[in-house]
Amino acid sequence: MGILVSDFDSTLTQRDFFDLVRERWPVPPEQDPWKKYVAGELTHFEALAEIFRGIRSDETSLLKLVDTMELDLDLASSVATLKTYGWDVVVASAGCDWYIRYLLRQAGVSIPVHANPGTFDPSKGLLMTPPVDSPFFSASTGIDKPGVVRDALRRTEHVAFAGDGRPDLEPALLVHPKYRFARGWLADALTERGETFHSFSHWSEIVTQLLTVPC
Repeated sequence: MGILVSDFDSTLTQRDFFDLVRERWPVPPEQDPWKKYVAGELTHFEALAEIFRGIRSDETSLLKLVDTMELDLDLASSVATLKTYGWDVVVASAGCDWYIRYLLRQAGVSIPVHANPGTFDPSKGLLMTPPVDSPFFSASTGIDKPGVVRDALRRTEHVAFAGDGRPDLEPALLVHPKYRFARGWLADALTERGETFHSFSHWSEIVTQLLTVPC
C-alpha cells in the first residue's frame, strides 16, 4: 500500500487560483497581500484569505475563472490506475476547498481533501475560514501539510509527495527522495539544497514515474 499526498494549485492544476484572482482583481503593489506574505508581514493563510475577499463576481463567472486553472485532464484515469496498484491519493492544500471540491466533482474524482473551508458571497468575495476542527490545523497555513504526510508515514513507509510552492518544502523533505515530486518554486528550492526529486509538468506524469520506482 502507498499514499500519494498531493498539493492542489499548480500541482493538480496548471495555474494557482490566487494568481488568477490577483490578475483579475489587481491591487496596488504596496497593498498586495501575497507580497506581504513573502516579506513575512502576513501568514500564508492571512494572505490568501485577504486576496479571496477581494473577489467581486457572480458565482457563474467565478466558476468559469476556476475552470481556467486547468485541472489535469487525465486525473480520473490516473487516480484509478494508482488505485489498481495499491496507491491512494490525498489532497493537502493551503488553498480553499470551495474551488478544489468543485473541480474534483467536475472531473468525477472522489479522494480525501484537506483544505481550508470557504463560502462564496458575491458582495463579500470567497470567505475562507481556518479549519480549526481538522486534526491537521495550522495557524499559519490553515492545513498542516507536514502533519498530513507524517500521518501517512505512520500507516505505510511508501509515502510520496507532490507539490510546487513554499508550504510544500517541509512535507517534501519528509518523504524518501524516490517518492518526491516537484515543479515550480519547490523544484528550485530543492535544487538549491542539493536535494533529489522527480520533476513533472503535468500531474498525470507522476503516475508513470511512481509506478516504476523500486520499492
